[in-house]
Amino acid sequence: MTLVKEQSEPEGAGGKGSTEPAGDGYVPSPRRLERERHRRARTRRATAIAAASTLVTGVVLYLVVVSAPGWQRTKETFFDGQYAREAFPKVLEGLWLNVRLLLVCGAAVLVLGMLIAVARTLRGPVFFPLRVLAAAYTDFFRGLPLIINLMIVVLGVPALRLQGVTVDPVLLGGTALTLTYSAYVAEVFRAGIESVHPSQRAAARSLGLSNRQALRYVVLPQAVRRQVPPLLNDLVSLQKDTGLVSIGGAIDAVRAADIIAGRSLNYTPYIVAGLVFVALTIPMTRFTDWVTARMDRQRAQGGTT
Repeated sequence: MTLVKEQSEPEGAGGKGSTEPAGDGYVPSPRRLERERHRRARTRRATAIAAASTLVTGVVLYLVVVSAPGWQRTKETFFDGQYAREAFPKVLEGLWLNVRLLLVCGAAVLVLGMLIAVARTLRGPVFFPLRVLAAAYTDFFRGLPLIINLMIVVLGVPALRLQGVTVDPVLLGGTALTLTYSAYVAEVFRAGIESVHPSQRAAARSLGLSNRQALRYVVLPQAVRRQVPPLLNDLVSLQKDTGLVSIGGAIDAVRAADIIAGRSLNYTPYIVAGLVFVALTIPMTRFTDWVTARMDRQRAQGGTT
């Protein structure tokens, strides 16, 4: 008596009673085809409704603005094409300073913020003074308005007449931006470090890693990866706030617009500078949204911790 029963060829794979072709070819069922047609029709309908709604809203806003009693005067003061053409190249030239400030200050903020966050998470009573200083730093500069910080650094440091200390408004303004934003970034990093489960550090220690090695190779990589979206948001805010260095006299995009507006008594250059900053910020914002959505999908699928 044999115990092995010959397996019959499954239906649907080219065997007896199969209604599908042999091989790997897949023929969707009529019900599935109907669902896909319905989904595509619903998507087209939603797109058409959204486009129509956007068009109607734009037309209504346009009519409300142009029908205002002071629209003509506002148009001449804020939307003059002649002054826009005059201001655009000078604003772009000044924007290069804002971009350089973003790159240099952004790198300095990330490094200083990481050091402060690590200092706040150090364990042991011997590090208590360092933790207190790091906490005081973050509390002070997060509470101090950026504009006041800029005035203190840009205007106060030159008044001290210290030997060997720069009075360049660009360097001083960048220093003020770094001081303020490093406090915000430090809290972002600290939140990421504290979000890593203690078992991760304990597992690293059980494998023979020191506390410093566990922090460097196990905790910090996870913390940074989790905090990428809020870090990018802080960099977007930093990019906009680089325009505040103009209060010290640095010729950036905002200051270039201010010079033309002061000479012509027309505010169109400010609109040009604002649109240039918006055009620079939108790609960073969309990239931040894409990274956030990608990480959310990975978390949902269990691809990242």
